[in-house]
Amino acid sequence: MAGKLMHAVHYTNCGGGPSDLKYVEVPVPTPKKDEVLIKVEAASISPIDWMIQQGGVKPMFPRELPHIPGTDIGGEVVDVGSGVKNVKPGDRVIAMLGFANGGGLAEFAVAKANLTVIRPLEVSAAEGAGIPSAGLMAHQALTDSAGLKLDGTGKPTNILITNGSESVGNYAIQLAKLGNAHVTATCAPEHIDLAKSLGADEVVDQTTPDGQALKSPSGKKYDIVIHCGGPTSWSTFEPHLASNGKIFDAKPTPSSVKAYALKKLTFTKKLLIPVLFSCKAENMDFLVKLVKEGKVKTVIDSKYSLSNFEDAWAKNAENKIFGKIILEP
Repeated sequence: MAGKLMHAVHYTNCGGGPSDLKYVEVPVPTPKKDEVLIKVEAASISPIDWMIQQGGVKPMFPRELPHIPGTDIGGEVVDVGSGVKNVKPGDRVIAMLGFANGGGLAEFAVAKANLTVIRPLEVSAAEGAGIPSAGLMAHQALTDSAGLKLDGTGKPTNILITNGSESVGNYAIQLAKLGNAHVTATCAPEHIDLAKSLGADEVVDQTTPDGQALKSPSGKKYDIVIHCGGPTSWSTFEPHLASNGKIFDAKPTPSSVKAYALKKLTFTKKLLIPVLFSCKAENMDFLVKLVKEGKVKTVIDSKYSLSNFEDAWAKNAENKIFGKIILEP
């Protein structure tokens, strides 16, 4: 497709808002040896996309400007590099594009072949586009970091998931229930019933004193906390942790990394542990199969056309959603 143009959304500088994004025509990218070209049928956006636009993770991201945001896509393979063996043109797939380069808010996008997995017919492009960054972070925090067995064979576990409204929290609630855990979630008051519908045993209104204190309604102490919310002090967590309770921070900040180092030095059994995101195709494939089987679902807050990106971006910036915002070319 060399020389052809496509529609995309990009911005040319960091620090602006929705109005700084522009709907433009740019060349269709060409896949390298280890890449695939995907016709995008759906792309999801996340709070991290807003943070990157604000310059909150410079100098790491974005790698260069202008930047086409969006890392999570579902679509159809239309071309592959010479070294690609796992997918072929015509395959329905989902892919993780990476925070540095983005590229999802476009009619076509290139993805690394090793971060592209087959999407079965039972999983729509929109459902698939919600999986990569949010689903993988929830899976990684619960399994690789916290050691939860999703087949339910582990010991009974009490888990707190903060900000259950957010997409990582959505997936974490559902995955934790597969692990036969007792799940307490915090979320906005308007989302309490939705959090319960995902399987949460207890849901706390995060705007109330008990919610802000992370207190379990039944008085349970937490063995595991999957922290999907904003910066929270150790003194808020500590009273509600079991004797060897661990907090796994899905949105680590320099202060949480410092807190982890200090707690390690004191040899305490209670720890706050930053979760550093790692994208693995086998985990993405595992999550796709769970969605296919109806064991986990991608919660979609709203859908927008790609040309109506400003409204979608503004809603993403408000961070008052439940689930994923999807854009479709």
